[in-house]
Amino acid sequence: MHTEPAHSDSTSARKAIMAVVARATVPELSALETLAADAKVLRAPEIGLVMVRGRIGGDGAPFNLGEATVTRAALALPGGEIGYGHVLGRDKDKARLAALADALWQAPATREAVEAVLAPVRARIDAEATLKRERTAATRVDFFTMVRGDN
Repeated sequence: MHTEPAHSDSTSARKAIMAVVARATVPELSALETLAADAKVLRAPEIGLVMVRGRIGGDGAPFNLGEATVTRAALALPGGEIGYGHVLGRDKDKARLAALADALWQAPATREAVEAVLAPVRARIDAEATLKRERTAATRVDFFTMVRGDN
């Protein structure tokens, strides 16, 4: 029997925040640095590789697709919150800022400030998705079948 942990709402909210952080740019996240100048570096940004796995058709047998470059970092705030940042690519600044965003979001005192910094990022992501849907809809073709009366 599988039971969900009591913190699942907090965990899913944290995942949602980090999904926005993953799509943010370094300039968009740089405003977070003023919120925690005294963050302690637990793991300086470091670059490594991870194996990317795939499945044919989404449900076939898994196979190793190849390696991807990933950068990770970890920071701690004076209040004890620990933030982790993992980003695709070799952007050490973004990994550090992602860890900072994670730690700051966990601290109740700075959660609203993080949400305020990420609000324009969410708006940009939504605008990009709307534009993509509009462009896709413009190329949509509806097929229909005419029935002949002699059948």
